[in-house]
Amino acid sequence: MNYDRRVRNAALAVMVLIGGTQAGCAQSALQSAGPTTQQTTQGVEAANTDSAARPAAVVAASAPQATVAASVAPGQTDVLTPDEAQQNAAGNVAELQKMIGASQLNELRKTYNGAYGASLLFYGKEMTYYVALFQNKTFWRVIKTSDEKRAEAIYRDFAAKTQQLSEVEIRGIRLEAQKAFTDRMIALTQEHASRLQADLTVARQQQALVADQQKQSREQATALQAQKTAAQDQLRSVQRQVRELQRQVEGGLPTQ
Repeated sequence: MNYDRRVRNAALAVMVLIGGTQAGCAQSALQSAGPTTQQTTQGVEAANTDSAARPAAVVAASAPQATVAASVAPGQTDVLTPDEAQQNAAGNVAELQKMIGASQLNELRKTYNGAYGASLLFYGKEMTYYVALFQNKTFWRVIKTSDEKRAEAIYRDFAAKTQQLSEVEIRGIRLEAQKAFTDRMIALTQEHASRLQADLTVARQQQALVADQQKQSREQATALQAQKTAAQDQLRSVQRQVRELQRQVEGGLPTQ
């Protein structure tokens, strides 16, 4: 019995020792993992704090830059930069109209194609350029920039757009003119045909009248010829009668 009790006590001691060892290992593992988790949490909090501390204007400005950079395609010069987009939203059209009304701008270039036009204007006091695309003298797009080369490039792009936009309008003008010309030629041709028809009608009427007159003249000539022949016959008869009477009257008289 004493032996069994010693065995149980020994087993219990071993179990307690094993339990303590596992608890110590678990605590050590937690302590070793703790700094990493804490550093991660601190890093996230620091990132959130830095994002919250950044000014809203900086965050807002960075987004359009990325959008514009992604949307700019090779060869496109009229894509707005962030500054130009902000100015355009503020109303470049109204600003340009006001400055034109106040005669504050110098017009450097202008292109017209049909009803469409492009203009490059310069505000010398601020060294600023305004590039405008308009239709029937109504501004469509206005880009404001202080970059001379960019202003020239946008102007060339707008000028090319006016040529493209006016193609349909110019073709319509030409077709309308051609139709009007054709209609006028049809009217003139019909008028000429009417005159010729009138002349032909008069000629036919005159021809018929002349033919009738000729017929009457021929009939009259025939009648006159018959009358002439009859008169000549009557004359010869009367002349014979006169000669006979003359002979009778002179009968018995001495002859010379």
